[in-house]
Amino acid sequence: MNDFIGAGNYWSLAIDILLLVVLMFFMFKFFVSKNNLLVAVFLLVYILVVITFDVLFRLFGIFFYTNKILSIFNIFLIVACCVAYQQDLKALFNRIGKWVNKDNHLSIFSSTEDELKNSAAEIVKACQIMAKNNIGALILIVPKTVPEHIIETGTVLNAVVSSQLLESIFITKTPLHDGAVIIKGDTVLAAGCFLPLSQANSISKELGTRHRAAIGITEESDVLAIIVSEETGIISTVHNGEIKRYVTPEKLTEAIEVAYGLSSDSKDSKFKNLI
Repeated sequence: MNDFIGAGNYWSLAIDILLLVVLMFFMFKFFVSKNNLLVAVFLLVYILVVITFDVLFRLFGIFFYTNKILSIFNIFLIVACCVAYQQDLKALFNRIGKWVNKDNHLSIFSSTEDELKNSAAEIVKACQIMAKNNIGALILIVPKTVPEHIIETGTVLNAVVSSQLLESIFITKTPLHDGAVIIKGDTVLAAGCFLPLSQANSISKELGTRHRAAIGITEESDVLAIIVSEETGIISTVHNGEIKRYVTPEKLTEAIEVAYGLSSDSKDSKFKNLI
């Protein structure tokens, strides 16, 4: 046993055990949040089995072929998890990218601060009118890179944001009303765009396709999604896959201005209170 651990490696062993416990905790927490408790239990037991066989091999030189088979199965298991949870991995890498590339959001727009504030006011006005008249809508505020594959699914407009334009787009039976409107700065880039639907099991069944699409796009892209429910007129916002319902005009204005970079506070900390 002393040869296996090594005289000066007790601290190393302690760190290994600590890291393993932390890893297992976060893994268990993740799968429980996805309502996959059985998967979490299976992986935890599997990890303990792998560690046990590895220790037995190192101590006594037994289970050589079992360890080889498990090492091959480990690769299969990692690939399977990457395929099954690819949306969550996209969201993770997107958040890492946003953390690495923090900058002044206002500087990425060609619009002036007054134009951005006017754009926010027009969006809020349109949402209020559509909510009052039970007109469904899905609007994306894109602070940085516009997902090209999303733009290509719709119709390019490149028009100045106005409440009248947004209302006319989402009126039922118009050609573009079913898709999403993409807004960057004070410009409506495109309308009628189709978005990927979230596969999360935790989404309430009372939420429709617009809400699931809004959650799906915000899981993989740095956007603020605004939804007006056609059935209830409820206004909701989504960021980083987290939805906030019953949003007031004041909160909606604040959320849009944060997305535009008009707030002096950091975007991420503000969104925790708004979204």
